[in-house]
Amino acid sequence: MNKFILYIRKQTSRTQFLILACIFVGWIIGVEAIILKSAVYYLHSVFYLIDDYFFQSLLTFAAPLFGIIIVVFIVQKVFKGKLGRGIANILYEIAKKNSIVHKDKSYSHIITSAITVGLGGSAGLEAPIVITGAAVGSNIARKFHFNYRDRTLLLGCGVAAGIAAVFNAPIAGVIFVIEVILKNIRVKEFIPLIISSVTGALLSKIILKEDILLSFNIVMDLDYMNIPFYILLGIVLGFMSLYYAKTSTYIEQTSRRIRLGPYGKAIVGGLALSLLIFIMPPLFGEGYGSIKMLAAGKLSNVFNFGIYSKVIGNEWFYLFLIGIIALTKVVATSLTISAGGNGGHIAPALFVGAYSGYFFSSIVNKLNIMELPVAHFTIVAMGGVLSGLYYAPFTGIFLIAEITGGYNLFIPLMIVSSISYLIAKHYEPFPMDEKKLAAKGHILTDDSDKNILTVMSIENIIETDLATIKNTATLGDLVEVIKRSHRNTFIVLDDDGNLQGLIDLDDIREIMFNEKMYKLVIVQEIMKQPRKILDINESMTSVMKKFEHSGAWLLPVVNAGKYIGSISKTSMFNEYRKMLKFKN
Repeated sequence: MNKFILYIRKQTSRTQFLILACIFVGWIIGVEAIILKSAVYYLHSVFYLIDDYFFQSLLTFAAPLFGIIIVVFIVQKVFKGKLGRGIANILYEIAKKNSIVHKDKSYSHIITSAITVGLGGSAGLEAPIVITGAAVGSNIARKFHFNYRDRTLLLGCGVAAGIAAVFNAPIAGVIFVIEVILKNIRVKEFIPLIISSVTGALLSKIILKEDILLSFNIVMDLDYMNIPFYILLGIVLGFMSLYYAKTSTYIEQTSRRIRLGPYGKAIVGGLALSLLIFIMPPLFGEGYGSIKMLAAGKLSNVFNFGIYSKVIGNEWFYLFLIGIIALTKVVATSLTISAGGNGGHIAPALFVGAYSGYFFSSIVNKLNIMELPVAHFTIVAMGGVLSGLYYAPFTGIFLIAEITGGYNLFIPLMIVSSISYLIAKHYEPFPMDEKKLAAKGHILTDDSDKNILTVMSIENIIETDLATIKNTATLGDLVEVIKRSHRNTFIVLDDDGNLQGLIDLDDIREIMFNEKMYKLVIVQEIMKQPRKILDINESMTSVMKKFEHSGAWLLPVVNAGKYIGSISKTSMFNEYRKMLKFKN
């Protein structure tokens, strides 16, 4: 295999070889996405084939819990407790691991997400396929000996192909990568993304049945009299996106504080999830089936499953449930993931959007304010929540345009998605998946300088050759240290190695040649405090800010108060130039 790859590489230019690699990546991810979607679809079919009300309800309650426990067992035993969930995981690999993704992620997320969602876990398959695509692209690039930039590009190609395959939306796949994964990609790199995305979408289109995909065939001309209501819907969805992000973050943080161990969390969180799904069956799985029913106006069919299959409710009762479910979906998804299941937030975002759009338009119609096309508002709202949650308005616009098979809704999609995004962005600088990474300085941004800083680390530029001296030493002792040193700065420590201060040669030049002072002056009397102190765990963004604010050329680095070295602007700029050359 290696000889064949080497032969092909010799026979082609760099661009030609990269294009072949993009096609290969797109083909692999297309196949994996088809396997994942098909597995979940046929697992779900089993639940809907059961006619017995009691047995169906019991299975609906038990399956999500059972699925999460199985996934936790697999993760603990097979993957040693490490899985790396969420799109933020890929952003971290790009920022801190030079776009190197562990090869077991090429299949681990397919297995675990298929079990989680297939057995009813209330999460989406898109984030797992994004991670899978990134892993495949990264590892193929390493196998083919591509450099960092090409490896990152192939990682993005895998992501684009994954999104394109699960939605049969090649344009959305490319735009998702540009907006969420690789934010400062160059225009000439669009072509490889397009090729991989089209490859994944073609496989999906050829092999997958339309029932498996989220697609709509609703065609209706836009009524411009409804524009004010689309504007109002965008505002509502902006705040709904904020609610989603804050609720998810709160549940995740609460879960981390609970000391139950992986299996304890799986049982407690799985039971809570199963109870929610038992009470509100549309929360079962991805929920794409119920979205299609809402868009088709088949409200009663949405609840023709589980405990509501025997309940006859009027439209106001069902509408009330729709509103509650829109608010509860994020809780169910967060419980699924926090309990140990594997899934993502893209499908839940679309679900929340669809239910919110249906609720909004139905209320307006019920109150005889205006006669709104409920199907349109249901579909458009999906793009609104996706845009507000991921700060990806173009992805929201083009994804919904592609899955509806036309651009009739393009104007309302632009209105709703942009307003939702602007409101969410106003109140929260970073999207949900990036917020934790941003706080640690680990995330890629639109600023190329910051991108390089995220890859740099203190460990790589710390200097340990500065001479040290005890704070109880005399000036004479310091002069002896100066004789053996080639640096102009000296670090003062106590007996335990804790940083006390520093001495610059220029500060003692007047007295260092006066031998009468050698035994009279103590180092502690002539040292000064550093303008800033760096911690070994600080991000390079924070380090840069401290240099800017202090005006210092050199700053000491400590770990729990103990001095371990120093960083100078010279070493920092040298590393920056090296990384800049490496990334280009």
